[in-house]
Amino acid sequence: MRLVIDSPIGPLGVAVRDDLVVGVRFGAAAGPGGAHPALDQLSAYFAGELTAFTVPYELVGGSEFERAVWTEIAKIPYGETITYGAIATGLGDPGAARAVGTACNHNPVPVIVPCHRVVGAGGKMVGFGGGLERKRKLLELEARIAMARSWG
Repeated sequence: MRLVIDSPIGPLGVAVRDDLVVGVRFGAAAGPGGAHPALDQLSAYFAGELTAFTVPYELVGGSEFERAVWTEIAKIPYGETITYGAIATGLGDPGAARAVGTACNHNPVPVIVPCHRVVGAGGKMVGFGGGLERKRKLLELEARIAMARSWG
């Protein structure tokens, strides 16, 4: 089943198979809105009401290395970032920062598996399959909500 949700970063296509989210695509063409917990959670995320997705997903495709990167990305806390190099080092290959970037670009479920939280050395805003403007908006949303929550 393919669904589309409007969001502050443009329409998102959400592919669901057997109740598992198997794909999220930026800039999806208009299509059926439908009902699915993933759409509810994405709406709550963009409204600043959800900081951790619980919708079940499946990481389809990718090499063993890419799946390892996606698994690490899924652990990055809301409102925080990590560098491509730090992920590469954590996976035991400090020279693989560019390969981590490529894996991020191939992430089948962006936003839910938050590849937008991976940044370049020194926190530089580099690379994002959805475009840097979308990445900036996602990071700004999370920073704003995280700060508001910390202030109570």
